[in-house]
Amino acid sequence: MKKVKKIISTFILTAILAGTIMAQDVTVEASDFKNASKNAIVVDAYTASNYARMHIQDAINIPHKELYKEGEIEGLLKDPATLAKYFGEKGLTNDAKIIIYDDGSQKYNSRVYWTLKYMGANNVHLLHKDMDDWRKARIRLTRRPASLKAATFTADVQAGMMADMAEAIAASNGNGILVDARTAGEFAGKEKDSKGHIKNAVNINYELFLDESGAYKSKDEIMQVASSKGLSPEKKIIAYCTSSIRASVIYIALAEIAGFENVKVYDGAYNEIVAKKPEMIVK
Repeated sequence: MKKVKKIISTFILTAILAGTIMAQDVTVEASDFKNASKNAIVVDAYTASNYARMHIQDAINIPHKELYKEGEIEGLLKDPATLAKYFGEKGLTNDAKIIIYDDGSQKYNSRVYWTLKYMGANNVHLLHKDMDDWRKARIRLTRRPASLKAATFTADVQAGMMADMAEAIAASNGNGILVDARTAGEFAGKEKDSKGHIKNAVNINYELFLDESGAYKSKDEIMQVASSKGLSPEKKIIAYCTSSIRASVIYIALAEIAGFENVKVYDGAYNEIVAKKPEMIVK
């Protein structure tokens, strides 16, 4: 019996340590960037104009807006085949080690991160842009654009990461928890271009999962925020914002760092509900 208990304890400890390592692997610290970026593809997820002004040496540019299709509903992802072709043309493969950064807000690199993971990339990481930390780490910047030889990226869609409108409405009606990642003003319909929020949603401004520098908080801190808002690991959670850019931060905080097992992003988000089911919007 003692031997069995010891084996069980060892298994539990191993699982806990594995979870900790996985959480730590989501982000790359500036101090470790030089080592972490060896044999990695570095991606600047901010706008093309900002990339042209300054970016990390050898980083390629994947502006998050290039991932969306045209149409009435702003921010919807292009279809998987089109995204796979786009990523391949950028030189990405499913197995490539990819490190993504943005303007420091965590919104755009998180959106690109989530999209790549959704599409089947399996070695994706985030680098927070903090110029003080970058200077200390001597991360090299340049204006010289970089590009990679085209590669093959295969769409291996992780359907469990995305919720559609029907699933979001079901969560609104009690089959899960809807998390609105926008500001309190947007949630209440007091800000420009916001009429309110999806009925029964819980408001958690995405910035609550970030520290004062804009970096992701620790697992324990994220768990504290989640608990204070009524979220727990066993619950089904669907995050959204205006176009699910900020919702990607919620996903990474809860699913990738805190280890929640049933978190999805509603890609259509507020924009789709307003366009197709405006009666679901309340103040």
